[in-house]
Amino acid sequence: MSLRFQRLLLILLTLIIILSAVLLILYNARENVSYFYTPSEIDKSEITINKVIRIGGFVENDSFNKISSSSFKFRITDEKASILVNFDGILPDLFREGQGAVIEGSFDNKYVFNATNVFAKHDENYLPASIKEDLKNTGYWNKKYK
Repeated sequence: MSLRFQRLLLILLTLIIILSAVLLILYNARENVSYFYTPSEIDKSEITINKVIRIGGFVENDSFNKISSSSFKFRITDEKASILVNFDGILPDLFREGQGAVIEGSFDNKYVFNATNVFAKHDENYLPASIKEDLKNTGYWNKKYK
């Protein structure tokens, strides 16, 4: 074998290995992608009852009801449509009305969503209280932050 043929063979083998690795990564990532529907998309789609999905939006103001110590009812909205959610469990610390949330579960019927997991979202302006106090004490606090 000539040196030129050996180089060509090495380049082809390297490209095949890289292509195989990329395809394997993409195939595995396909299984782990989590998409959530907004309430407006739920109204337009044909989602079956008892199919586990995620819905995302904001917790509607004045909709949160505590039924018992670990049972809650609230509405998720995207300002166009809203969905009633039942949840039995412990809510995250950042969960409150007007705040973003992603809820995982399934529809009991067309109008009631039974949640198994609740994930609270915060905006990009979130700042821990201890850092906020340090910034105020050092004089670097900007009044545009809340």
